[in-house]
Amino acid sequence: MKKILIISGSIIVGLLVIISICASFYLYSYALSRDNSSMNDKPTADQTTETAKLAKKNRQENTAWMEQQRLTKWTETSADGLKLVANYLEAPSPSNTTIILAHGYRGKSGKVEMAGLARMYNQKFGYNVLMPDARAHGESEGKNIGFGWPERKDYVQWTNQVLDKNGDDTEIVLHGVSMGSSTVLMTSAEKLPKQVKSIIADCGYTSMDAELSYQLKAMFHLPKFPIIPMASLINKVKEGFFFSEASAINAVAETDLPIFYIHGDSDAFVPTSMVEELYDATKSYKEKWVVKGAEHGQAFTVEPETYEEKVRQFLSKTM
Repeated sequence: MKKILIISGSIIVGLLVIISICASFYLYSYALSRDNSSMNDKPTADQTTETAKLAKKNRQENTAWMEQQRLTKWTETSADGLKLVANYLEAPSPSNTTIILAHGYRGKSGKVEMAGLARMYNQKFGYNVLMPDARAHGESEGKNIGFGWPERKDYVQWTNQVLDKNGDDTEIVLHGVSMGSSTVLMTSAEKLPKQVKSIIADCGYTSMDAELSYQLKAMFHLPKFPIIPMASLINKVKEGFFFSEASAINAVAETDLPIFYIHGDSDAFVPTSMVEELYDATKSYKEKWVVKGAEHGQAFTVEPETYEEKVRQFLSKTM
């Protein structure tokens, strides 16, 4: 009887291990693979809200505006050999300020996802705007999404290209939304040129590990262990880093760049608690604005005039 129990127990443990491994590979493909079409344009539960309807309307208007602009295509080769693509929008009148935008997770492209902010910066502020397609998005190469960690090196290269083309007297600001927010936060701790003056981080997560763990529980009702550690090991083998290394919260504790944090208080994709953690960890000059009623990435939609004014005020202090 004891032998039967031992064998049964071993079989159960073995099955659990196999299930965990399979679940880890599934999560890795589901969350990180560029080719996972099931995640592209994935509908959200809030698409019928008034905010979502307004966001859709604004998106259509801003996309139409973007299509009328004269864009210049820039390219860059990443440190690991990927061809990266960005669209550059020149200021209406000569300007020595360039905003580099960073779009969110599984966005179609920089010029599509960031059209509203590009329009604000270009038309209202009179700035040049660079809109990169993150690796594994848009026209940029790459098989897997890095959640900001490999992308941070790409953004260092984009800042250098801006200086090469626009001159050393250029001032640069990095502004990201969602995954783009965490990307620019991770970039903030890199060796950046002195012309990079500040960071604007809209609804970013603290780390890749924390965000995937949160989504695993929210979407599948599963605990972090053992799926996240196993998926992280897969990523280490495939991409060269563990999920825990992709940390915005560690980066902001090191940077001396000013940071303006923006987050919606109704964000169900990146919990609002994460902006509090990021803000508390930041030792450089910092500001924070939590937007009442704003869902994920919708602060600009909910409060466009206040958004513009607060960004303007922040830049006037830090540039």
